[in-house]
Amino acid sequence: MELDIQNKKIELIQWLTTLEDSSIIQKLLDLRKRESKDWWNEISESEKKSIKKGIEDAEAEHLKPHSEAKKIYGKWL
Repeated sequence: MELDIQNKKIELIQWLTTLEDSSIIQKLLDLRKRESKDWWNEISESEKKSIKKGIEDAEAEHLKPHSEAKKIYGKWL
């Protein structure tokens, strides 16, 4: 599978080197920019705070057993 991906990358590189249409090149650059956005920068401060709190709790081993979490959040699963 890895070889197949490498072959596709080479095929894309070869195609890009022959590309003359600037609008397609710009679309590809825009796609690359969108794909490289870090979701962390897109979420709110309260979401970041909640995630950080969860990580701190996990590192301090303040965790609930799966069975308890399932009872609380089961209706959304």
